[in-house]
Amino acid sequence: MYDDIPDFLKEFLLYMQNIKNRSKSTIREYHYDLRDAFRFLKLFKDKNIKFKDINDEVIEKTDISELNINFVKEIELTDLYEYLNYLSNIRSDKPTTRARKIAALKSFFNYMTFKQKFLDKNPAVELETPKLSKRLPKYLSLDESVTLLHSIDGKFEKRDTCIITLFLNCGLRLSELVAINFKDIRDDTLHVVGKGDKERSVYLNNACQKALEEYISIRPKDVKDRDALFVSERGTRIGKRTVEMMVKKYITLAGLDPKKYSPHKLRHTAATLMHKYGGVDIRSLQQILGHESVSTTEIYTHVDSEQVREALEKNPLNNM
Repeated sequence: MYDDIPDFLKEFLLYMQNIKNRSKSTIREYHYDLRDAFRFLKLFKDKNIKFKDINDEVIEKTDISELNINFVKEIELTDLYEYLNYLSNIRSDKPTTRARKIAALKSFFNYMTFKQKFLDKNPAVELETPKLSKRLPKYLSLDESVTLLHSIDGKFEKRDTCIITLFLNCGLRLSELVAINFKDIRDDTLHVVGKGDKERSVYLNNACQKALEEYISIRPKDVKDRDALFVSERGTRIGKRTVEMMVKKYITLAGLDPKKYSPHKLRHTAATLMHKYGGVDIRSLQQILGHESVSTTEIYTHVDSEQVREALEKNPLNNM
């Protein structure tokens, strides 16, 4: 699967997979990001090729499989800056995309410098990550959430109600929801495998337990995937795309904008409602959502305009 990259990149990916225990999706991103970076660097350091002639099509056709350690040793910080210049001004990559690619480069050069000890100096040590703006997550209000649940109807009403109930109450990721098996449900607890194969337990409240009970009672028994909790009309494990389309369908029926809301926005909604109405503290919310860092959870504990208004009304100088 790594025929399109040189040996030193293969060894790095195997190290991240087997020693650092990174998830499959992370390894896949490292693979693509580092492959494209070294394709650019090979072209950029070729004196016969001008910067203006480097584009996505040329990069896609560039073979880097024969690059060796000597090429890596010649890379300087200024070369990496040129790559970032390309990402920013030619490809117009978003800051979040550039930040991810910089993280891959920094991890690789740290490995080559401190683990393999091939480099005397790490060229990426001073490579800065672009400043990322923190945007408040979009989420449904409590009334909109109720309206969404009431909009569910049709042949798969029980299944779809159960799915959206779990999204809105447990804050599950889409990948986590479609991966649920029967064995993952243990009394009033749901066993979830999240990002990086990290396991956590999520408490199932009364609404979730009722929705699960009603769905399981009508779930077809003769299906191809007997382990999967949620199955499609064909009897196979329900896919991410099916769930995405289903959510947009009911968002539209609820009179909301299907362009603004998705399964991930329902995760935002669950987190926001738990914090705002349930008084769930940030550490508990971190555990429920399966965040590795509490700083990630903080975006869900934003203060909305209603809370700002209430705070200002309570100012003792308000009535003077």
